[in-house]
Amino acid sequence: MRTHEVRDLSNDQLYEELTKSRRELMNLRFRASTNQLTNTNEPRQVKKTIARLQTVIKERQIQEAG
Repeated sequence: MRTHEVRDLSNDQLYEELTKSRRELMNLRFRASTNQLTNTNEPRQVKKTIARLQTVIKERQIQEAG
């Protein structure tokens, strides 16, 4: 998920996507530990998506407070 796609989401959608991404990361970690993961870059991509989501959430919180 790209940054411009993340910024187009509403606050509720952001939190929903964040929860979904965290679950996906957990599943990828389990698959990696059991050697079932074929693409080893997937966890890194999901981590970056989580970081993007958290950044946009934090920006919106700061903007609402200020």
